[in-house]
Amino acid sequence: MATTKERLRRDDVTGRALALADAEGIDAVTIRRLAADLGVTPMALYWHFQDKERLLDGVAELVLSQITLPADDASRPWDQRLREVLDQLLAVLAAHPSTTDVVKTRILQSEAGLDLAERVLSLLRGAGFSAEQSAQQAVYALVFIVGLVTGEPGAMPGDEDDEARDARLRGKWAQLQALSPKRYPHVLEAAAPLTSCDSSDAWRSAGMDLLLRGLCEMPRSA
Repeated sequence: MATTKERLRRDDVTGRALALADAEGIDAVTIRRLAADLGVTPMALYWHFQDKERLLDGVAELVLSQITLPADDASRPWDQRLREVLDQLLAVLAAHPSTTDVVKTRILQSEAGLDLAERVLSLLRGAGFSAEQSAQQAVYALVFIVGLVTGEPGAMPGDEDDEARDARLRGKWAQLQALSPKRYPHVLEAAAPLTSCDSSDAWRSAGMDLLLRGLCEMPRSA
């Protein structure tokens, strides 16, 4: 008869943890909750992950493994090639928004994350940036992309349904409408785009345009 350790694979645990994070938020991911969902004792999960931090390492690795790095064509402009790579990261994080804080601190802890970092740094170095500049700009890009996901106006937390989201946005709208039009005319004028987003794709695309333009304008080290 197979043991619990043999029956329960590491991928089963991280897959369920990611599904739970997507549905209810990353705070819902605990050893005890996962064990209950998987029908095992918490001790069965400790065969694979000694604590919650190691479990979150596994979740980050799973998310990053979903990135497909495009084939690199050195004949094309470096910023176009970088945009394709960063778009992949953005798409994956946007699919799992509750994991952004977990992923951004664990980029260098998995093969998939290291492959991503190596490609980004290689493109920046090839554009004439120093190693130090490339590292800084790679971190800036990561933080910016996380912000595009988590900072989207009207973004829904993982455990929020459509009805709750609509109620939350109505509350924000009402709060802004109560402001003095003499003191805050521009806030009132921009009330709609400040509290909700008509198109997530357009929001992220515009943000990526801004990021890449900024990187292209950065001075290179002598």
